[in-house]
Amino acid sequence: MRRLQSMVWMMSTTAAALCSALTATLADAGEQPPAAGLVRWSSEEKAVLASLSLKRLPPVPVDPSNSVEREPGAVELGRRLFEDARLSRNGVVSCATCHDPAKQFQDGLPLSRGVGTGTRRAMPIVGAGHATWLFWDGRKDSLWAQALGPLEDAVEHGTTRARVAREVAQNHRRDYEALFGALPRLEGLPADASPNGSAAEQSAWATIDPRRREDVSRVFANVGKAIAAYEKSLEHAPTRMDGYIEAVLRGDRSGAGLLRADEARGLRLFIGKGQCVSCHNGPLLSDQQFHNTGVPPRDATRPDRGRAAATAAVRGDEFNCLGRFSDARPEQCQELRFMVSDDPALEGAFKTPGLRGVADRPPYMHAGQFAALEQVVRHYVAAPHAAAGHSELTHRHAGAAATKHAERAPIELSEAEIADLVSFLGTLSTPRSAVANQPSVSSSAADGGTAAAYRMGHLELPQGR
Repeated sequence: MRRLQSMVWMMSTTAAALCSALTATLADAGEQPPAAGLVRWSSEEKAVLASLSLKRLPPVPVDPSNSVEREPGAVELGRRLFEDARLSRNGVVSCATCHDPAKQFQDGLPLSRGVGTGTRRAMPIVGAGHATWLFWDGRKDSLWAQALGPLEDAVEHGTTRARVAREVAQNHRRDYEALFGALPRLEGLPADASPNGSAAEQSAWATIDPRRREDVSRVFANVGKAIAAYEKSLEHAPTRMDGYIEAVLRGDRSGAGLLRADEARGLRLFIGKGQCVSCHNGPLLSDQQFHNTGVPPRDATRPDRGRAAATAAVRGDEFNCLGRFSDARPEQCQELRFMVSDDPALEGAFKTPGLRGVADRPPYMHAGQFAALEQVVRHYVAAPHAAAGHSELTHRHAGAAATKHAERAPIELSEAEIADLVSFLGTLSTPRSAVANQPSVSSSAADGGTAAAYRMGHLELPQGR
């Protein structure tokens, strides 16, 4: 079962406290890192480093709401559906359009583009199986529910349930029926009908017999479950940071060469003075929670409310863990049942993105507000007021309001420290030699394209799941 919110919050709080303790210890000791790549790590620091290593990543949790997620046939069908642009209204957009394997399963745009332009940027999906809540605002509670959202979204795939069911019947019938049983009768359905589409599409949906509507919705839900099985099979490859951490933990001094001196200093800042690890913790470098850090909105007249506006959506989603298309028992849906929805801290809060590969996927933040990592670090040092809600960051601004997060000290970094921290973030990428000449699914119709890319070592597609 996925971790409960309270458990994750406790872990994040512990990491934040340890981060502050390390900062104070280093400051009191006046310790200066050696000029060479070797850094003297304390036992407390080593414990934090160990928690970041990819080797410490637990197995992907089982999602009880998706009974086929570990079936090899579901992974393969999901891959084909992920790449299938015929599921979109214009026959051009697929899941891989915004989640391109050649770009870490995102698109590199500040605002993602499908049949139209969205309001946020695409999040990478590798490792998403470890998350309780999906999307920047957490409006979905499973990977399969997340996969369904873009299909009916007017600016993403822009399609309808009736069209998706028909495409599955025409192009994926054999693989679908091997997993889910016989497809329902689909003849006579309107060309485009959906409860979430345009007024005309909603009217067409209303003309369908309720029993047939449920049949179509179940096919639609199963499409999401297959895509989720594929997405959940994706794994990160180790980085230089991982190799360095493992060498430090083994006491292998030769491993110090895996990081330059500035990168090693940046790692120390990451887990200490920079306080990055208070939210970017664990092997995926994300606490999977929601935070308001005062990131400026793209449109100052209409700030994005983030998580605060999403809790009602996930609770009312017909495809959530408690819905009729879920394979889970109610008692297996604890996260949804006990979801926090009335905390003022959720206003303007967005999910902590994982940082693996971060240097290779600008721009940054939920709507691409910052073009470079240096700008991101400087934002945390500046700690501006939030346009919506209250920022968690502590600052020394003139006229600043009373501190709302006493566990946070102001993030005060010198120019050299900012440069070191940015240098460290580059160690979270897979070596470029492993991704050279990797094909882009969005520019190639070959079914074997993505699998070939994983075999090149950037990402690995596990066998036998």
